[in-house]
Amino acid sequence: MASYTNGYNSHPHSHSTTPTPDQNGNGNANGNGNAAIKVQPLLCSGHTRPVTHLSFSNLLDDGTYLLISACKDGNPMLRSWLGDWIGTFLGHKGAVWSSKISLDTSRAVTGSADFTAKIWDTNSGEALHTFAHNHIVRSVALNPQQTPQYLLTGGHEKKIRLFDLGRPDAEPLVLGSKPDGLSCEGVVKSLVWDEGQSGTMGVSAAEDGIVRWWDLRTLGQIASLDLGEPISSMELAHGGGTLSVTAGKKVHFLDILRQHPPVTVELPHPPTSASLHPFARDRFVTGSTNDPWVRVYDLDSGKEKEVYKGHHGPVLCASYSPDGEVYASGSEDGTIRLWQTNPGKSYGLWQTQD
Repeated sequence: MASYTNGYNSHPHSHSTTPTPDQNGNGNANGNGNAAIKVQPLLCSGHTRPVTHLSFSNLLDDGTYLLISACKDGNPMLRSWLGDWIGTFLGHKGAVWSSKISLDTSRAVTGSADFTAKIWDTNSGEALHTFAHNHIVRSVALNPQQTPQYLLTGGHEKKIRLFDLGRPDAEPLVLGSKPDGLSCEGVVKSLVWDEGQSGTMGVSAAEDGIVRWWDLRTLGQIASLDLGEPISSMELAHGGGTLSVTAGKKVHFLDILRQHPPVTVELPHPPTSASLHPFARDRFVTGSTNDPWVRVYDLDSGKEKEVYKGHHGPVLCASYSPDGEVYASGSEDGTIRLWQTNPGKSYGLWQTQD
């Protein structure tokens, strides 16, 4: 790989460029401890501090996809669908809390504790734009259309800003009409851009426990849902339609169009994040700050289907790939692990012998 001088580190020193089988990964695939298939996750090392956020790209025309990770080491990483390291985006001076990939995978966006959000070229690693804020940026979201391009940011300022990437030097717009200029009453923990509304609707989740829907044409709030306790994460399922929101010990599944009532599953542990399977929509994966286990739950019954140990610290984030064949987990231990949805199936680097 070429060596770029514009911020892309293509020569990793602290990690292998190829994911390796994790010999410590173990658990059961049917919840009863008698699974005959050994579950062996792929270990993706390289980060030096806790992994705070994971995000897969959409499924590409060739059936592959990308994975981007945010980390407290300040160095977000880009990986292929196989888990192979592609590059590290260098330029932040603080922990990175959120990272996402554009619809066509040509751009990445990150939000950081260094009070900035950055737009990156995923091919060269160059930081194309840096947007200054007055406090920590906890979440970022790019609009689903390729042109024109816009960016939403939110964080400790309790403001949601809308940037026009076609005019990066222009002042951003702020969502909401509160006299104090704030968009929310609590820290903005997550932002989602609805893929199905022509890019005109955004959704925010904040520590004040409220999920808010926004009309991005008028910058006004059009709906809200009070979950009654601080929200820790929110994710839009691949393929759209359903938001997975974690608050306290509950996971709330919300229809992004608000046409169906919420489905709530209470867990025995407080989840750090939750990700719904993109096709089956019958299960979801979670992590927890209480232990190093990755758990998969049945959506209808709320019962634990699978539980795996591989990490050596709390699991801070978990997300399904866009084809539903893999889910990734990121941990306090600084590692990412990739797990098969159907252990024993030939897929990617997991190859069975006939």
